[in-house]
Amino acid sequence: MLGNNQTIITEFLLLGFQNIQSFKILLFTLFLITYIITLSSNLLIIILVSTSHQLHSPMYFFLAHLSLSDIVFTMVIVPNMLRLIWGEGGIMSVTDCVSQFHFFASSVATECLLLTVMSYDRYLAICHPLHYTTIMDLKLRLQLALWSWFLGFMVTILIIIPISLLQFCGPNVIDHFFCDFAPLVKHSCSDTYFIEIEGFLLSAPVALFPFAFIIGTYVCIFLTILRIPSTTGRHKAFSTCSSHITVVCTYYGTLITIYVIPSRGHSFNINKVLSLLYTVVTPFFNPIIYCLRNREIGEAFRRRFHH
Repeated sequence: MLGNNQTIITEFLLLGFQNIQSFKILLFTLFLITYIITLSSNLLIIILVSTSHQLHSPMYFFLAHLSLSDIVFTMVIVPNMLRLIWGEGGIMSVTDCVSQFHFFASSVATECLLLTVMSYDRYLAICHPLHYTTIMDLKLRLQLALWSWFLGFMVTILIIIPISLLQFCGPNVIDHFFCDFAPLVKHSCSDTYFIEIEGFLLSAPVALFPFAFIIGTYVCIFLTILRIPSTTGRHKAFSTCSSHITVVCTYYGTLITIYVIPSRGHSFNINKVLSLLYTVVTPFFNPIIYCLRNREIGEAFRRRFHH
């Protein structure tokens, strides 16, 4: 027991989506199908990149890592979300809740860094084509991918350790479908001032700085494309990065809307819908965007299918 009749809690009640009794089965089926397609399509991209010789370029190497990040991201969020939909809410222990946030935040950070690496790859390919193969060799691409995963998980550990030491007090109700940073801090009866400052400071190197870097690289890319004399050349150069632009706009657009733009006046339901965009919709559409906009992936898939 704490002062002011506050009781230490060891589990949270996640409400998930409320008032869905009339279409619970429909919603559960929709998200289950989306989950299966997301895992299958991202796994297919990893298999195609690993086994197809024409997809052994750095761009597809990083795409395979992005697909792996989407798989981890989806498996952390969606299965428990399906449980909450079916049970119209559910219990999670504090330990499980903190663990879910750890893997969720690590996947978000890793994906931000991988998108940054992919923009650097496109920058080299378009702005410095003569030196591209020399600079982006196997050693560099391995280092960039491994550092993205390592930094994504290590930066998150720096915030997870102090969160795991917090004491949580009632009420233990979280009006969301997963454990995010804000609900965890809100339900703590410990002093969270320094943790909130730390969370803000750590978001810069894994979200804001990469986003600024991506914008800078694409400014250089667009200026280079505009200097290409032929229309065919400009179209070909732009097509090599159009898929990445689409994914970056979708991913960062939803993250900025939720975590950067002030959320006062937003209902919990609006925040849930916005969270669905990057936790469910974006991993679902990423492989579709790359497959539809990339001829080589489509050809590799047709060869593999016919084989």
